[in-house]
Amino acid sequence: MPRYALLVEYHGADFAGWQRQNDHASVQGTIEAALAKLEPGPHTIAAAGRTDAGVHATGQVAHCDLQRDWDPFRLSEALNYHLKPAPVAVLDCAVVADDWHARFDALERRYLFRLMSRRAPLTSEAGQMWRVNHVLDADAMQAGADHLVGHHDFTTFRSSICQAKSPVKSLDELRVEVIPRHIGTEYRFHVRARSFLHNQVRSFVGTLERVGAGAWQPDDVARALAARDRAACGPVCPPQGLYLAAVRYPVDPFSR
Repeated sequence: MPRYALLVEYHGADFAGWQRQNDHASVQGTIEAALAKLEPGPHTIAAAGRTDAGVHATGQVAHCDLQRDWDPFRLSEALNYHLKPAPVAVLDCAVVADDWHARFDALERRYLFRLMSRRAPLTSEAGQMWRVNHVLDADAMQAGADHLVGHHDFTTFRSSICQAKSPVKSLDELRVEVIPRHIGTEYRFHVRARSFLHNQVRSFVGTLERVGAGAWQPDDVARALAARDRAACGPVCPPQGLYLAAVRYPVDPFSR
């Protein structure tokens, strides 16, 4: 039974998240249904990360087991045919070892959060980023973000329903990129770590937005982190600006 790695992109607005659910559309369920069109099911696929409702991906990685020896390109083409019209696409496909695992073999996950500062509502990019209508101080946000990088107890920035065994994680990067637009400014938050707590990235960005708006000082982020108290966190930002951008493995399964 060969195993295949899938590089997956999706727009999360139509889904209740990655994980299969009985009563709501999910990315996992959509891909498994497409696999069932190719080979009789049931199929169960595993992913590098379980994204929440409304969250997108440009670099999600999953794996599946099939009975037939598929050419990887043919498999990706067949899946994309059966995935239509859902906003899900298989960007690449590769044969991997029978014990390779999309989640457990991952060394690092990279997330991107897009935040737009402008007065006018979003139109063509609606649902793809979070809009605020006030000016933000990027240097202040980066100063606040710098307090979060490293090995910490992130209880403050962890959802109350998080199922992780420990709130202690290592955050390798939290970088604020400024992209001037013709009207407004886009801020991109690049976040990198081996693993994340539930709502951790959205808690970071929501807190840092308060710093950029001047409601918090950069050092307030350090105090919130040290409090180890969810009540000390800033507001959790909406999901539509969040993307699972990439997953790194000891050997890239998609390298040619």
